[in-house]
Amino acid sequence: MTFAATILTLFPDMFPGPLGRSLAGRALEEGIWSLEVRDIRDSATDRHRSVDDSPAGGGPGMVMRADVVAAAIDAACPAGDERPRLLMSPRGRPLDQARVRTLATGGGAVILAGRFEGVDERVIAGRGLEEVSLGDFVLSGGEIAAMALLDAAVRLLPGVMGNAISAESESFADGLLEYPQYTRPADFEGQPIPEVLTSGNHGRIAEWRRREALRLTAERRPDLIALRESTKPAD
Repeated sequence: MTFAATILTLFPDMFPGPLGRSLAGRALEEGIWSLEVRDIRDSATDRHRSVDDSPAGGGPGMVMRADVVAAAIDAACPAGDERPRLLMSPRGRPLDQARVRTLATGGGAVILAGRFEGVDERVIAGRGLEEVSLGDFVLSGGEIAAMALLDAAVRLLPGVMGNAISAESESFADGLLEYPQYTRPADFEGQPIPEVLTSGNHGRIAEWRRREALRLTAERRPDLIALRESTKPAD
């Protein structure tokens, strides 16, 4: 089953962008996944192709209209399309590796790239949109966020990464940040590669990597350590 992504955007020429390069681009060429980009303005009904209007109750900016967005979603999702419908939004649930893995095991996703002050709440509820955020910051629109989400999911698809085992040891795979990595030269500006990594003792190497992953996570993401502790099985 091919992973099929559909993007609803006001700026279709932004795609595939980075998704057409490197791992994602090669996988796209090989048919491991597909990308359909739809212009939301094609669902507008007036001669100006209007997609937004002033917010009810007043306030700055504009809001994407429910009728236009709903028509765009309906056109992109034929009957029986069970792909999740995502709205890239700063108020959404933060994207994490667990959600990415779940998406990568499915048939793809329909992703709405929001713009302006947001999307009319009625279409979010009426079309069952799952709001997804990249973090506690605001972008000009959802296109870059959609690219990041797809890049994270596509790289996990079978056949995309040259070494599938790589995904098992990278950051967040085990609830920890990834351990430090080294390669040649053996000495760089007076800093040698840690001796244990050149020892050939795989047991010691695994122990060192685990210890370093725990150290880095405790220093930089203590919230992940707290989460691990809270989800440990009771003795």
